[in-house]
Amino acid sequence: MNAIITGVSSGIGFELVKRLLTDDTMYKVVGIGRRADRLQTLVDFAHERGVPDLFVPIASDVMDVTLDAIQKHMDHVDILVNNAGLLRNAPFAQLTDADFVDVYRTNVFAPARLIREVLPLMGGERTTHIVNMGSMGGFQGSSKFPGLAAYSSSKSALAGLTECLAEEFKDCNIKVNCLAIGAVQTEMLAMAFPGFNALVTAMDMAEYVADFARNAHRYYNGKVLPVSCTIP
Repeated sequence: MNAIITGVSSGIGFELVKRLLTDDTMYKVVGIGRRADRLQTLVDFAHERGVPDLFVPIASDVMDVTLDAIQKHMDHVDILVNNAGLLRNAPFAQLTDADFVDVYRTNVFAPARLIREVLPLMGGERTTHIVNMGSMGGFQGSSKFPGLAAYSSSKSALAGLTECLAEEFKDCNIKVNCLAIGAVQTEMLAMAFPGFNALVTAMDMAEYVADFARNAHRYYNGKVLPVSCTIP
């Protein structure tokens, strides 16, 4: 089984790599992140687990990752988790065009681009699964918070993209779902809500996402599912 995970430098993505590397299914994982030191930590973890060949680090902006770069390491993709995210916390009147572009580039354009790149490696005879990591901040009808207009609206866009792609790919054996994550103790949560302590750790959520990525395509397609026990 082969998986691609973005945003593996910290938080849920970092823990998700570790979870898949300890899975009995023996996933080969391409992990994409910008922080080379954190990628090296995952390389070391794979060595410690005795599976050095099962983790492939790609130190890169997601927007720069190409099909060729992926095909060097795997000829098909079973799971793609679009986890990389960017948050800018500022009053709407202080957010600039550049802020919106940066946030949407990471949270919407990068997942869309990576999906296009790896599409030739997904579907066909095997059922494959794309999991987009959304947010309760972008979930319709959920509580919204000042300062997060760019972030939350970008996650709303990602949820809409999920529904569109599930329809487009429904005859291609590619399932697409979005998890609207609530409060998880990560660096991003600390940026959004300084001082708030979440009940769910990044490791807890990684455990859930790993199981969802492996199995939920049997039951869901085109769904935006809230995964939240608390919201700040």
